[in-house]
Amino acid sequence: MVADYATDFDEWLVETFTRVGPFTSLIVLVEIGETTVGLLRSSYLHIIGDETRWPEILEMFAGAGAAWDGAAFYQADRAGLVRDPVARHRLQSLLRHLEGDRSLLKHADFFDRRGLRLKIEEIAPS
Repeated sequence: MVADYATDFDEWLVETFTRVGPFTSLIVLVEIGETTVGLLRSSYLHIIGDETRWPEILEMFAGAGAAWDGAAFYQADRAGLVRDPVARHRLQSLLRHLEGDRSLLKHADFFDRRGLRLKIEEIAPS
């Protein structure tokens, strides 16, 4: 049976959960300009099932109080769930690295406001 997903995010979440089981995701909301990406808000989320869908994620992001264009999701650990202190530490480390190198966003599972997959590419200096 082929699953019917409303968004790329829904498909990603189910596929990741099937492969890893419960996992912790580090999330970074960004604003996207013509040639820039700005970091806005960040958090982490323990994903313990594959039932969550994009509209529920949008509700969660509404509480961030930021006009965002993209959401980058990173697994906190390949093995799955991590404890809250570890997630906070890894999120802070990720943010420090992203501050210095936005190209790290290309390693995220990255989605737009519609839950569709985005891809970030570096622009060659002119």
